[in-house]
Amino acid sequence: MKMTNGKLANPFIYQGYESPEYFCDRLEETAALLSHLRNGRNVTLISARRIGKTGLIKNTFYHLKEEDKGAVCLYLDIFATKNLRDFVEAFAEMTINGFIRKNESIAEKAAGFLGSLRPVLSLNPVSGETNFSVRVEQEQEEPTVRSLFDCLNGSGKEIYIAIDEFQQIAEYPESGTEAMLRSYIQFTQHIHFIFSGSKHHLMSEIFGSPKHPFYQSTEMMGLKPLDENVYYDFCRKFFLEKGGELSQDAFAEIYRRFEGHTWYIQCIMNRLYEEFDAVDNVGQVNSAIAAILGNREPQYESMVQFFTENQMSVLKAIAEDGIVSRPLSGQFIKRHRLPGASSVKAALKVLEDKEIVYHKTEGYVIYDRFMALWFRGRL
Repeated sequence: MKMTNGKLANPFIYQGYESPEYFCDRLEETAALLSHLRNGRNVTLISARRIGKTGLIKNTFYHLKEEDKGAVCLYLDIFATKNLRDFVEAFAEMTINGFIRKNESIAEKAAGFLGSLRPVLSLNPVSGETNFSVRVEQEQEEPTVRSLFDCLNGSGKEIYIAIDEFQQIAEYPESGTEAMLRSYIQFTQHIHFIFSGSKHHLMSEIFGSPKHPFYQSTEMMGLKPLDENVYYDFCRKFFLEKGGELSQDAFAEIYRRFEGHTWYIQCIMNRLYEEFDAVDNVGQVNSAIAAILGNREPQYESMVQFFTENQMSVLKAIAEDGIVSRPLSGQFIKRHRLPGASSVKAALKVLEDKEIVYHKTEGYVIYDRFMALWFRGRL
């Protein structure tokens, strides 16, 4: 919600993107992405989730459209897709709703193609927006992809497409998905891609292994947490603008506790900005975190009902330690009274597959840091 002067009522956004005014730093990363895309180099962007990949992409798109009003910027998150048909339907809906519907001349040329897809117009009851959804018939996935690329290639426009959580295609049951997509992407002169993902091993395999069609076809980029001092200055600025203050010690506590992960910090700062003019102690930080955990408690209680006793024991153990480098060690198992290495290994596999637990270089952590705190509070 915006104030009458055009400013956001709360400048700490943790869902979506507004403008560079509310986006912290990433100047070098944005410049690098712009340079790659302007010069026809596709990009692979890899980092943990909730560290700011989507915001960086949207910020880059903002600048692309500022420079070229005719540029088309499309974003697609394929995290929920399970197979090639899901992907093609999502790609088609993105193209129709984000591009074809907004360009009358393109819509006329694509009329026959759209008819074959039989798109259905639906109303979003929350936003009031209308969108087309499509169903792709079995065995029509590749012809549909070919038609979509023909439509995009023939538009005469510079088109930028970001496909988020791109590692999902490696888990589709169909063979040849990567090769099929690569066969169309490699011949596009005016369509530029950002492939972003959070599973480092899968993304590295897709783009870094000679066995894969996308091998060395993109520029590789990583994303680290924002510099703590830069981020503090960004946050403090908004408190000063409303006649308040944000102490460096209070911010440092948030940054340390959540290891610089942007989404969590923004979420907490949003609460603090709403509740206080001046934030100068850790008690205020704890109060904001407690309010967030309280709101999420029904969700977490519902989730844990689906875990086995063994999985719950492993989750609680990881939550208690914070990070676990050797979860199969006798010391870890004995300290937390776990049933045995084979049981712990089986539980970890399930929890990793469901993305409840995440394995980073230092060890295993609970992916949702708020969930980890919630577990810790129940120990």
